[in-house]
Amino acid sequence: MVLTRRMLGGALLLGALVRPAMAETDEKGFVRIRPDDVPWNPPSSMGTISATLSGDPSKPGVFYVIRVKFQPGVHSVPHTHPEARHVTVLKGTWYTGTGETVDFNKAVPLTPGSYMMHPAGAAHWDGAGDEEVIIQITGLGPSTTVPVHPGTPETGYWPKPKS
Repeated sequence: MVLTRRMLGGALLLGALVRPAMAETDEKGFVRIRPDDVPWNPPSSMGTISATLSGDPSKPGVFYVIRVKFQPGVHSVPHTHPEARHVTVLKGTWYTGTGETVDFNKAVPLTPGSYMMHPAGAAHWDGAGDEEVIIQITGLGPSTTVPVHPGTPETGYWPKPKS
């Protein structure tokens, strides 16, 4: 499947904005969302699925929390974000890389509980190996995904993961 960076960025951002989580809010304002209640959006053409848990990534100055699910073998293409983003791995091994070229051999595997900060404007790429991956992303809007090489199609699936 050949996909463009623009498709990925649009899918991730639109998916994050489509609908907020079905959350329980108690009388004191505490919010709770159980794993089975996360309102995952329909899969994007890239093979990612997203959900907004809190806030609105499109609004300036608004803190947001989103989750992104990568299906096995799916990776993003090199891209940047205008804001710093803080990412925690919740499930699976998430392969991460920096720079303007995807090179799976240089990917750094992060397991559940791992954290990575993407500096504002810094090129990076990431994705799943042979298992589903779920990450949680927090930041301060507005958020968008900017492809490093606009208009250049690139495959969204990489070779068999490292052992």
